[in-house]
Amino acid sequence: MRVLLLVACAGLGLAQETFSGSVALDAAVDEAVRDGLIPGAVLIVGHDGKILHRKAYGSRALVPAREAMTLDTIFDLASLTKVIATTSGAMKIFEEGKLRLSDKVTDYLPEFQGGKSDITIRDLMTHFSGFRPDFDLDPPFSGYEAGIHRALIEKPQNPPGVRFVYSDTNFILMGEIVRRKSGKPLDAFTREEIFTPLGMVDTQFRPPASLRARIAPTEIDAATGEPFRGVVHDPRARLMGGVAGHAGLFSTAGDLSRFAEMMLGMGTRDTVRVLSPLTVRKFTSPETPPDQPVLRGLGWDIDSSYSSNRGELFPIGSYGHTGFTGTSMWIDPATNSYVILLTNFVHPKAGKSLTALRSRIATIAAAAIGVDAPGVSVVGYNETMEGAGVRRMIAPNHHVLTGLDVLEQDKFAALKGKRIGLITNQSGFDQNGRRGVDAMRDAGVEVTTLFSPEHGLTGKEDRQDVADAKDAATGLPVWSLHYNGRYRLTPEMTHNVDALVFDIQDVGARFFTYSCTMLYALEEASKAKLPFYVLDRPNPVTGTHVEGPLLDDDLQSFIGCYAMPIRHGLTLGELATMANGERHWNADLHVVKMKNWSRGDWFDSTGLSWIDLSPNMRSLNAATLYFGLAMLEYGKGYSVGRGTDSPFEQIGAEWIHGVELARFLNERSIPGVRAYATRFTPAVPPLKDLPLEGVRFVVVNREQFSSVRLGLEVAYALGKLYPGKLDIESCRRLIGNRKVVDSIKSGDDPRAIEQRIEAELSAFEERRRPYLLY
Repeated sequence: MRVLLLVACAGLGLAQETFSGSVALDAAVDEAVRDGLIPGAVLIVGHDGKILHRKAYGSRALVPAREAMTLDTIFDLASLTKVIATTSGAMKIFEEGKLRLSDKVTDYLPEFQGGKSDITIRDLMTHFSGFRPDFDLDPPFSGYEAGIHRALIEKPQNPPGVRFVYSDTNFILMGEIVRRKSGKPLDAFTREEIFTPLGMVDTQFRPPASLRARIAPTEIDAATGEPFRGVVHDPRARLMGGVAGHAGLFSTAGDLSRFAEMMLGMGTRDTVRVLSPLTVRKFTSPETPPDQPVLRGLGWDIDSSYSSNRGELFPIGSYGHTGFTGTSMWIDPATNSYVILLTNFVHPKAGKSLTALRSRIATIAAAAIGVDAPGVSVVGYNETMEGAGVRRMIAPNHHVLTGLDVLEQDKFAALKGKRIGLITNQSGFDQNGRRGVDAMRDAGVEVTTLFSPEHGLTGKEDRQDVADAKDAATGLPVWSLHYNGRYRLTPEMTHNVDALVFDIQDVGARFFTYSCTMLYALEEASKAKLPFYVLDRPNPVTGTHVEGPLLDDDLQSFIGCYAMPIRHGLTLGELATMANGERHWNADLHVVKMKNWSRGDWFDSTGLSWIDLSPNMRSLNAATLYFGLAMLEYGKGYSVGRGTDSPFEQIGAEWIHGVELARFLNERSIPGVRAYATRFTPAVPPLKDLPLEGVRFVVVNREQFSSVRLGLEVAYALGKLYPGKLDIESCRRLIGNRKVVDSIKSGDDPRAIEQRIEAELSAFEERRRPYLLY
């Protein structure tokens, strides 16, 4: 046995006796054994593919006779089954295209809830299904099929997506879905696809009698007076025959170490790949509704009341899980480390809490990893969390240099010797407040032509027929790219141009037309073989938040000319790079990157001066609200505050009752925003001089706030309170997605709509990833 154990441990990497946390870890676990909290434990701490700490403590069994704990002890993993087996199985069928997170459970289990339920796969895997923690054991049942039937008919206590309630029923159903879609029982499928390839030789459901001596017993069975040993502790899994999606898996700390290294390896361990990196990233990123205080991945815990085993130093963005019998695992991609604590603290009887011990162990391990691994930081958010829309905790920059500033520092060397056509407006100025065209000319660059987008060169025009003009300061001709349907460059406009330069500050919304002005110009530059320079500027509402449905091809127009969400989270330089690649324009594109801008930065942390981006885009607060409020503004008789002191911060109509609407919206508990009743009178058509009632919005938590969710909630409220008053169909090009338009018209709950578009948002984030510049 000793030889086999040494061989098994060799594959885990040699333990480092110099790990600075070992003394404190030993003291913490020894104290728990001495105080009777646990009979014993096996603890492994790993980092960068090596075992820093591995030790067995105390006893494996106390009754009927005491047995020493050993490193090869096999534990009943309890709810670790949910992530090690069921979630892994779901990941496999997900990347094979057999599972979609936004699909309804009834798509896979037609008999679920009589075939009528809005609960999705995501709801099950994040514990937002609405089910209570467990279904009843009475009346008694026996067998796998009987247990599945009990789960299929279990009635939710809450609507889906509203409340986090950790429920075994969710993963009993997920285990059955994996079984049906894989065509194999859960135990066989995970053994073949996950455990055997990783060399997890002791990981299995229903361990054979030959392994009984190595298995840690759990609670005493009242029926026999003997501890459960090699028989699953969970009563539902036991009645189902020992194989279920929520419990039943047995394993060792060594096997789980292999699994953790695979997860840190983004699906690969020792050249053996069992999962795609994108799949691992997806399932370990936050998937819970944005208005909820908990963060859960798909199966995996990130930040909830069950996260004690994260400790106080591992960052948000790490993930793990616990099991009722005393098992736990925490994995941190930021430090490339993990902590596995396996104990059978329900032996010989349950009733204690491991919360404090788990937290203490993780904190000690994280602190020591930070000391022993130079350059490792365990504070902050990792890249996975940034990609999921969670802002990094960093200090404001206060010194961002735009692409114009960077080019100016280099004395515009890239533009020298070329006749330049500059596409710009009032936002194209440098850090000293000087217009880009003037800075270029002063540096000896030959600027021959100017082009202006919607609202003209000065940004003050608010009409469809912005005419061609002449720049008063330089005398240069100004071609309008927003003149009665003329949005593109023509050969006549570029006959005196060797290269085009684009320098305009955008707001980050699909329907803000500056982005289409740029994309149209880039496409024409490609056709004309003209070099195209984008002088990049910040996305003022961060590059991490992505919201709203993707644009349908048949709804494209000048207010939406590219398949992206309403809030895309890109800089214009990134958007140009992405479009040039995806549309195969092969333009001679040059993006002059900013310096010192991070994706999580809002405009007020850049140190740059705000200038009104259009006559009605006057503040960062308006920009934050813009995506949701503007998506409905084509409704006849409906105002988004144009022609008032606060456009895009309030809405109103003659048929709205402000107090009533504000109360309805606030009772919906929309995350990050509050509404209050207001009155205003627009000074411009089409509602000029009409006194309107409505509501004004205050963003109280912009990191939590989803503007598109607010827009959906406003549409929902108006439909409920004032049926037929708002013409949603007229807003179809702003919303940009036929399914969402139809869902709004049908009165679907905004939370359900938001969940249904999650999959396409995730797909977009993966599409954009290769083109991100920051």
